Amino acid sequence: MVLAKPENKHVLKAFDLTGKVAAVTGGARGIGLEVSQALAEAGANIAIIYNSSTPETVINLATTLASTNKIRALAYRADVSDQASITSTIQQIAADFSRLDIIVVNSGIVSNVPAEDYTPDQWHAIMKVNLDGAFWTAQAAAQIFKSQGHGNVIFTASVSAGLVNVPQRQAAYNASKAGVVQLAKCLAVEWVDFCRVNCISPGFIETEILDIHPQEWREKWFSMIPAQRMADAYELKGAYVFCASDASSYMTGANLVIDGGYTLP
Repeated sequence: MVLAKPENKHVLKAFDLTGKVAAVTGGARGIGLEVSQALAEAGANIAIIYNSSTPETVINLATTLASTNKIRALAYRADVSDQASITSTIQQIAADFSRLDIIVVNSGIVSNVPAEDYTPDQWHAIMKVNLDGAFWTAQAAAQIFKSQGHGNVIFTASVSAGLVNVPQRQAAYNASKAGVVQLAKCLAVEWVDFCRVNCISPGFIETEILDIHPQEWREKWFSMIPAQRMADAYELKGAYVFCASDASSYMTGANLVIDGGYTLP
């Protein structure tokens, strides 16, 4: 059914994910870790998809999420840039949990290279994860959602999809995230009969992905953010639960920008 209408619930119950199954790529670190925790706190069973973290770390995380929130949580290693790898992993998740309701397409990498100096390998490394990997992940989940007749895709994009960050030079990253936002819009229309598709575009978030940057860059960013600070990753938790839940039942093709006003001036 096109944008299936949920039961008219008490507003707080509309955010309840009890019994749902959610998979999160890049779900063991940074924003993905907070998303995994948020969906678990809302009652969803969680499949944490990771690549670069150690298996022990992610297994321990899954065990903690399960015991703390009285849910099921399992860890799965996959390379999102490899279609076969992520497809087989998502199929395994659906088999292990007997369903899949939500996929959070969150894996991403960044590099800072002057545009005139990119090598083919540097350019393709970003695109393979951020754009190709995003599509392979969503595609694999959509095959399950189409069979079930329902599902929910949430992409982690970026404010970099719509502006040029300074002083860093990251044309590949920005282009990849712009592609993700447009991809989500296309899929929202194409897949409207069996799933919703939305984006969340964070601004500057205090995660390890920013640790490599010099202090003077951070000072420049602070001067451009009306909020005069970055966000902690946990401040995104509510947005992901909103997108994952019946609270956003009529929203598809949207791009939620959460950036402390960074894109406004």
